[in-house]
Amino acid sequence: MNTQLAANNAQQSAQNQKTDHVVAKFGGTSVANFDAMSRCSEIIVADNNVRVVAVSASAGVTNHLVALCKKDISMGERAENITGVLAIQEAILNELSLDADLAHGFDETIKAFQALASEGVKSKQQQDELLSFGERLSSYLFTQVLRLNGLNAIRFDVRQVLKTDSQFSKATPDVAATAAAAKEHLFPLLAEHVIVTQGFIGSDAHGQTTTLGRGGSDYSAALLAEAINAKSVHIWTDVVGIFSTDPRLCAKATPIARLSFDEAAEMATFGAKVLHPATILPASRSHINVFVGSSREPERGGTWIEREKSQLPGIRAVTQRKNQLLLTLKSPEMLLASGFLARVFTILSEFNISVDLVTTSEISVAITLDNAPNASRPELDQDCLDKLAEFCHVSVENNLTLVALIGSQIQLRQHEMNLMNVLSDFNIRLICHGASKHNLCFLVEQAESDRVVQAIHSRLLEVQNAA
Repeated sequence: MNTQLAANNAQQSAQNQKTDHVVAKFGGTSVANFDAMSRCSEIIVADNNVRVVAVSASAGVTNHLVALCKKDISMGERAENITGVLAIQEAILNELSLDADLAHGFDETIKAFQALASEGVKSKQQQDELLSFGERLSSYLFTQVLRLNGLNAIRFDVRQVLKTDSQFSKATPDVAATAAAAKEHLFPLLAEHVIVTQGFIGSDAHGQTTTLGRGGSDYSAALLAEAINAKSVHIWTDVVGIFSTDPRLCAKATPIARLSFDEAAEMATFGAKVLHPATILPASRSHINVFVGSSREPERGGTWIEREKSQLPGIRAVTQRKNQLLLTLKSPEMLLASGFLARVFTILSEFNISVDLVTTSEISVAITLDNAPNASRPELDQDCLDKLAEFCHVSVENNLTLVALIGSQIQLRQHEMNLMNVLSDFNIRLICHGASKHNLCFLVEQAESDRVVQAIHSRLLEVQNAA
């Protein structure tokens, strides 16, 4: 069954058999220590509809695991990072005593982690296995915390249900296989238990551990919600919803009460770090509402992402994504040559390079690529550039930031034309508008991108909100 057909079947199933179940996901800071876990347990106790809980690795653990995956790591650094992982877990263990079933599983998982981490990874599959230990360990601890609060909680290995292909480090979920496995393994448990499982990880057809890419716990939660026909997925993090921009940059940034799926997808894609971009895919196709809130301050509410249109047309937020490349390809052969772009994108596809923005002129095409350190796609390498250079002139510009205005029906009406006045103070390398009515994007020099965002928010969004 192909991916699209599986997705369509999942959507139809969700529409026909929607339940009141909620899947809750707690990020790394929400399960960072015993106190944080206790706060999160209170959220679950207060909502009887939460039947599945997906947890991230405790804050700090994944950084140690990523360091352990490096090929050039010294023995001293290896020992230091192993100790770092154990210290974070032991600090939580000092506050509670694991029940026998959890203690056995936790101890065996610790042994497996130490063995693999000490030996070092020799393949991408082993790398995924090592990276999975953060979520696997935190789920034991969080299960015990829920039990301490009177819940009938069980720990469940998500690899039994979240099935993927074998593209290690950025696996693609198998929607049909996941739905079938959930029906067999999860559904019988939902009535009597709160199921604590792991975000970010899955398994392929051979039972090998895979990962969905860093930040993939949100995506996992949405996939699980789809698989059990849940009504909503709640993403609990350390901020009160999705803001009009990064509140660390703009003191007057405000949380957005409601967003459409399209708006939220654009925000996640173009730099809003609160939500993993892929989260919207299963939620949208299966009509699952998404809530984003703070586990520290649940009483303050958050952002609801729904299928319905959110508000009147206009700009809702401004985001930025740093570490962008601009690839410009120029050739007279492009003029009236129908196969030029096809040839370019075939080569990029061969190197598994995903394109963000594209603009064209008579004899050139400009393409933006994500070059962030944690990007799930590879950097533009020399072999790819050499292949492109065989039929066109190639230039690459670095140190750029993609700034995006996100909203609904953005058409640069009169009040939005003020944007041009704001941008006149900065050097703009590229503008892209028209492919989507939900965004207007442009590239600026990375050194001044923060100031660009601040200027747009101050002179457009804050004025608009005040009105």
